Amino acid sequence: MGAQLRVYKRRIKSVTATKKITKAMEMIAASRIVKAQRKVAASTPYATELTRAVTAVATGSNTNHPLTTETDTPTRAAVLLITSDRGLAGGYSSNAIKAADQLTGRLRGEGKEVDTYIVGRKGVAYYGFRERKVAESWTGFTDSPSYADAKKVAAPLIEAVTTETAEGGVDELHIVFTEFVSMMTQTPVQNRMLPLSLDKAAEEAGTKGDILPLFDFEPSAEDVLDALLPRYVESRIYNALLQAAASEHAARRRAMKSATDNAGDLINSLSRLANAARQAEITQEISEIVGGASALADATAGSDK
Repeated sequence: MGAQLRVYKRRIKSVTATKKITKAMEMIAASRIVKAQRKVAASTPYATELTRAVTAVATGSNTNHPLTTETDTPTRAAVLLITSDRGLAGGYSSNAIKAADQLTGRLRGEGKEVDTYIVGRKGVAYYGFRERKVAESWTGFTDSPSYADAKKVAAPLIEAVTTETAEGGVDELHIVFTEFVSMMTQTPVQNRMLPLSLDKAAEEAGTKGDILPLFDFEPSAEDVLDALLPRYVESRIYNALLQAAASEHAARRRAMKSATDNAGDLINSLSRLANAARQAEITQEISEIVGGASALADATAGSDK
């Protein structure tokens, strides 16, 4: 019985150490959520005004720019998938990967070839294990992305969109990331960034239904769009990276809280088993003492006779 009690004590000690780790990770994730939310809020006005400017130029000029004009028969699309670099975040990365798989299946069902671009080690590992082709990947900054990271990701995507499809370019650019709704809700979303839908862009900028002012463009509307639309893509990718980072921290906080609670329940259960084992050991010792005393008493009584 003593050996069993030692096993329980060893397991309680191990689970208690795990609980301390998960509790610390929960607190760290909770503190990072606040910072990520602030970054999302700070990036939103810039993205909104940039969308407003792009919409005004594209609508006011009536120009057929390749980044705002849909191809009659699109044959190739690029999908940017944003996952995490680290685990212990529940189903955060797997849910984003599932959304990307659904989008890829739909695009292929429409007869389009799909080039996949991935942010985050989890997505890279998933595609690598299944030997799926990845056009390009980036890792190491999903916890706290910067605008420089967004520009690095956007550069090959913009180049792919502006290149002729016959030369390896794409007709459409889609992005899959996890949108931060609240501390308890993070939703994988699929958005088409390019070609830019003017109605959707106007809705995002809050100008849908408004009468836009007339502009004169120097040197031309095409040159203005050439300058604005890459910034638009960068801002959208940056906002998506920030949304994904906030979602990752929220998912990790929730997963670590669940692990901490489960560890507490397991410690309580093991403590009850340890107490029962200790009680059984004490009872057995008392029974042995009483039995020994009784045997001694019987032996003494027999010798007196």
